[in-house]
This record gives sequence, C-alpha cells and structure tokens, in this order.
Amino acid sequence: MATVKTEEVVDKNEENAEYDDVEDNSQDAVSNTEANEGNAQVENGTDPPVQDNQNQEGDSEEKKKKKKRNRNKGKGKIQTNPPSIPITDLFPDAVYPIGEIQEYAVGKDDRTASSRFTTEEKKALDRMHNDIYNEVRLAAEAHRQTRQYIQKWVKPGMTMIQICEELESVARKLINENGLKAGLAFPTGCSRNHCAAHYTPNAGDPTVLEYDDVTKIDFGTHINGRIIDCAFTLSFNPKYDKLIEAVRDATNTGIKTAGIDVRLCDIGEAIQEVMESYEVDIDGKTYQVKSIRNLNGHSISPYRIHAGKTVPIVKGGEATVMEENEFYAIETFGSTGRGLVHDDMECSHYMKNFDVQYVPLRLQSSKALLGTINKNFGTLAFCKRWLDRAGATKYQMALKDLCDKGVVDAYPPLCDSKGCYTAQFEHTIMLRPTCKEIVSRGDDY
Repeated sequence: MATVKTEEVVDKNEENAEYDDVEDNSQDAVSNTEANEGNAQVENGTDPPVQDNQNQEGDSEEKKKKKKRNRNKGKGKIQTNPPSIPITDLFPDAVYPIGEIQEYAVGKDDRTASSRFTTEEKKALDRMHNDIYNEVRLAAEAHRQTRQYIQKWVKPGMTMIQICEELESVARKLINENGLKAGLAFPTGCSRNHCAAHYTPNAGDPTVLEYDDVTKIDFGTHINGRIIDCAFTLSFNPKYDKLIEAVRDATNTGIKTAGIDVRLCDIGEAIQEVMESYEVDIDGKTYQVKSIRNLNGHSISPYRIHAGKTVPIVKGGEATVMEENEFYAIETFGSTGRGLVHDDMECSHYMKNFDVQYVPLRLQSSKALLGTINKNFGTLAFCKRWLDRAGATKYQMALKDLCDKGVVDAYPPLCDSKGCYTAQFEHTIMLRPTCKEIVSRGDDY
C-alpha cells in the first residue's frame, strides 16, 4: 500500500541437521564395532558368521521403509487448487519458509556490515526475534500462494469486484482469518492504467478488466499485526513488458541498496537512476519511464502500515537512516506520464488515524460505525466493501463525520495524467541483525 509524500527461536532446520548428524555417527559406530568383531574372529582363526541373503534383503527393505517414514514425518497436507488449506496446516511444525537472504553491503566507512553475518552477538539477537520473524513468514507464505493462484486465474473480461472478492476469499482461507489476530492488512488495490494506487471497487462498480489494461495488484496479509505489504503489475499485452521490467528492476535496486545505517535519500537516488534509464515504445511512441516522485515506500510496524519513515523513489529527501530490526515496504512506481499523482475518482480506502486521541461524537450512527471499525479493523485499512461485509448499513454520513473529525483518514485513488500507464512492484523486507531478508520474495517476482 503506497504512502504519499505531501511535499517535494533456534532454527528448527539446524536442530534437524544436528539430529541427523548424531544418527549418522551412531550408525557409523555400530558399523565400526561389527567390523572390529569380524577382524578379531579372523585373527583367532575363526570365520565371521555369514548372514543369509534373504535376511539381508529383508533388513534393507525394512531400512527403506524406515527412511520413507522419516522423510514424510513432519510434513503437512498438500495445497488444493484453488488454494483453500490454511498455511498453518501445510506446516504443522510451525516453521515457515525463509525469504531471500541478502548480506548487507559494505560501504567505505562501514566496518561492521561484513561481520554481521558471522558474529555470535548478532546471531543471538536474531534468535531473540525468531518468533516475530516466523509470524511475518507465515503472512508472507499466505500472500505468496494467493497471488500465484490469482496470476494464473485472472483473465480479461472479469469485473474488478469479481477479481478482488476471489483474491480476498483465498487469502482469508490461507491466513486462517481470526479477527484482529490474523487476516487481511488492507483492501486489495487493483488500480488500472493511469491510476497508480488506492483504487478498489465499491459495491456496484461495473468496471471490467480489459486486455490492454496495466493493473497494479496490491494487497496485504498479517499475523498479530505483522504486515506483509507486497504488490505486482499484471498485464496481458506484451507491449507493456518494458515498462514492467523497468519498475521491477527499480524495486530490486531499492531492495539491494537498503540496509542498516543506509540513508533513505540514497535509496531514492539509486531507484531513480535505474528507473529512468529505461525507455518504452507503446503504439509507435517512445516514452521515458519516470519515477512517480510523490509516491514512496515506507516503514512498517505492528498494526501500522505507514510507520513514520518514507523511502523515496527519486533523488533528494531525508537523510534519515534505516535501523536494525526495522521492517520496510520497498515499492516503486514508474509512469509514462508526468510522474506525479493527484487524488481522483471515488474514494474507497479508509483507515483509522493511529495517533488520534478520544474525540467526542454527537451522532449515534458515528459511534456505531466507529465501534464496527474498532472491532473489525482496528488501525488497519479498510474499504466500503468490507464495511458492507461487516454488516454496516447506511454509513455514508457517519463515515464522512468520522473523516471530518480526523478519527478516520480517507485515501482516495492516486492518478497520473489520463492516457498514460503506470506500473508498481513492492516487497516487504526485514533488517535482521545478521542479514537482510526479503520475506515476501517468491518464484514469480
């Protein structure tokens, strides 16, 4: 989910490995003992006992069966198509896939980055936060399986409501939705063409996905407020491939540049340099890909999608540095238009103000709606479709009242100039003490 700049446990795999080593060593010890007994019998002039071939074959068959049983031990169920089995059932040992690991880059004045991966102190700090990392990885796996299914399922001619409801339905099953403990972190963004972010259809929206559309699919999952914010661009016409390649490359550059003690402005400069090195030919006209300068990546904290720090995608900005154990959404937007977005179209995204104190409300309908928001979404973003799903009715005036009083903030769609095309890619990264983990990385992007 984009942010807008208003101004210019010890790893169980290690335990298993240690167990295997002990088992192998014990087997070697038994073999050596048997060999020594045989040699002693030869020295004493006696022949070692000869085992029957059938017994040997029987023993080998028994060993194979044991190996097969051990290999299947700890594995969960197999995912269905479409996905419907919760991720927790697929991983009964509750150890979820680790994302892509990158070591921190060593700068000219940085002597600590090179030792972070091996130092025992940093490894100990890593283990202290393993429960948190595991929750994030669970949310990431739910996101990964959902999006990979949607990428194959979606086709031109479907309505945007149909696409969003299918995606959200699958994600809710995989994350094993449970109130504010587990679920969707924000509404499914499916912004098309010149609209870069924050569009999701309201009830009754007849918009249909077309073959020539460039659609940004941006959705989030969470476990105990640990949010995965991850997005990709969907298109069917190959003429947009270069635009999509530019933005994917820029996002990966931002991820590569990011790290502990790295200045946010340096990340923006690296992103812009890569993004604007691309040109695209669309319908016989050449466009330079521009970074959308008033859209940014952002830090993430529990139940707070925009946690205060912004990661620019152009040169300039704050010299604030990234810090150890922070979580970030690294996202970039490329455009064939002006490279500047503005509010446009009907609003659908809303979110309770994280910092708001008690505000007296006169309207009973506003109090009731705020109760619904607190119960179902807390400080996570929501949309009108989700209010409908939660059972709210005739809430338009109450929603406006909450927005006017600053209790709830509206996030309308963000659009560049009409007729242009925009693309987006985004990943969530964890700045662990020992390394950088791109936790939402998958085989798709």
